[in-house]
Parts: sequence; C-alpha cells; structure tokens
Amino acid sequence: MSEIPLAAFDEKNTHRLIAQAYADEPAVAPLADDAAEIAILTALEARTSGRLMAERGELDEVTPGELLTPDFGYGHSFVNAALVYTRAGGNRFNGEGRGAWYAGLEIETSLAEIAFHLDREIRNAGGTDNRSRYVQLIAHVEGWMADLHREPGHPCLDPDPAKGYPEGQKVAREVRARGGHGIAYPSVRRAGGNCVAVFSTVAFRKVTRGGGYLLEWKDGKGPEIREG
Repeated sequence: MSEIPLAAFDEKNTHRLIAQAYADEPAVAPLADDAAEIAILTALEARTSGRLMAERGELDEVTPGELLTPDFGYGHSFVNAALVYTRAGGNRFNGEGRGAWYAGLEIETSLAEIAFHLDREIRNAGGTDNRSRYVQLIAHVEGWMADLHREPGHPCLDPDPAKGYPEGQKVAREVRARGGHGIAYPSVRRAGGNCVAVFSTVAFRKVTRGGGYLLEWKDGKGPEIREG
C-alpha cells in the first residue's frame, strides 16, 4: 500500500478521557491510609514507573529528551504517561514499547471510543454492572500528521483489533520514521467521528482540564453516560 502523505494539523480542542482516579490524586493514594504510607508506596512505585524509568533513560523506545518538563504547564505528566504506559499487545497505532496520546476531535467521539473498550473489558471479565468516572483533557495539538480520512478502507482501520492493530502499528512505525508527529483518522467506533493519535510531545501546545463523565452499566446493559 502506498505511503500516506503527511499534512499540517492544528486542532485547538482535542478531547482525551482519563480515569478520574489518575486525574485527582496520586495513583497510590487509594491504597494508603495516611501521608506516610503514600510516601512509602510512591517510592516503591517509582522503581517500576514507566514515566520515571523514561526520565532515567531506562526505556528502549522513549528517551528522556522527549518528555515534557513542568515548564510546559498543566498536563505535562499526562502527555508523558501516554507515551510510556502501554497495554499488552499495544493499541491501534502503538506497540508495547511506546504509547501514544489518543484523542477525539469531538467529545462524543472520545466517549464512544472509551465506552467500546471499557464494555469489552467488562464483558471479557464476566461482569454486568460497572460505574466508571472519567475526566476530559483538552489539548491543542499542532504538527505533521498522516491523514487516513482519504483511505477509510485502510486495513489499519479494521474494527477487529486482531486485524486492525497489527496493521496500524506498521503504519505508525513508518510515519514516525518519516518524522511525522502522529496520525489523524476517522473513528472506528463512532460514524462521522474523528480521532488523532499523537506520537511526539513536540506537537503539544497546551493542555487544560475539562468536565467529568460517568459511564454506568446495569444488568449487562449500557453504558448510560452522564456529565458531572
């Protein structure tokens, strides 16, 4: 398949959803009873934290120089975390060694994407009821992106993760090798929706916090989505 051209991309309001627990408090806080325990758990967590390992140059595919510093302002740690924390097998446009910042150009698209993946996890675990709260991060992203909107039938957009993800990871490696900052693509989970996967921290101009959302499943049905 032919090389996907890079195009200028500038969107002031891209929408990413993260679990509220990670937006409001240290990740270890729910495991501790007081500040002293938080300090101990934080020190232990630092030994295997992908973000801190990247800062120390201990990751193969993310270098310390790529990470945003506190000078960037709010959201720098969220951007860094997106690069260094991955799931087994990777996602549509990233492998296990390096992550990406996935966002929707519309909040409805982000909700549809997160709802699909969470629903799959719940069903795979045999669950029927679930309540999950998410916080919106709004990022201004500007850079050079491979644009898949003109290739809606590209194999990397296959809705089956077993088929689409390996193809997407190939595309991502090729785009990064050409110096691209990410991939703009039509949403696989919401008709008419648009997404972006950002590979490089240099594409971020600003990150702000938006509103919260509750996704709820009852008796195997859902999710019902409410703001707040």
